Amino acid sequence: MIASNLQSIAERVIRRAKRQGYVVSADIRDELTQAGLSADLWKDVAAFAKPSLTLRRGRYYFEAPVSARVRQEQARQRDIQKAIRQIIRRHRAGTRRVERRGHDRIDFVQPVKVVTDDEREFTLLSRDLSTHGIRLVGTRGLLGQKVRVLIPRDDQEEPWSFRVRILWTCALGDDLVENGGTFLEVGE
Repeated sequence: MIASNLQSIAERVIRRAKRQGYVVSADIRDELTQAGLSADLWKDVAAFAKPSLTLRRGRYYFEAPVSARVRQEQARQRDIQKAIRQIIRRHRAGTRRVERRGHDRIDFVQPVKVVTDDEREFTLLSRDLSTHGIRLVGTRGLLGQKVRVLIPRDDQEEPWSFRVRILWTCALGDDLVENGGTFLEVGE
């Protein structure tokens, strides 16, 4: 009987944390007292609420449950950003001029290989690079395609490989096209 009471109090504590942003042990003891139970059981209530609450610096913060698919996507985005930050750091080490726009965008002008889904391979010129995307200049519009972009590494024969979705295309002149894409995943 007491376990079900503690579970219902834990649910109230979770709702309170969701509403307030966080709860402290005094809030949990307050809920126990209102229910007519000993305030000494607050750690038991916290244990019941643990899947939804995260303890940081003495406060229990509400954390919405995240699906495995969302965690996988977040991990993929972290991998992409880590790899791109490495490229940016190495590129910045060789250049003094740094772009001040958001998302650590830099001028990143160098030839890259682009491989389409039907295995056609093109050499394009990269223009801008950020942790979220890349701009490519060449003779082909790739709007709506998912392509593999191979960025050479200075220290290794094997290039960086990224899966990129081309979100926009813009004509720059006769037979010259600019393509903007967002990173989907980093390859092996």
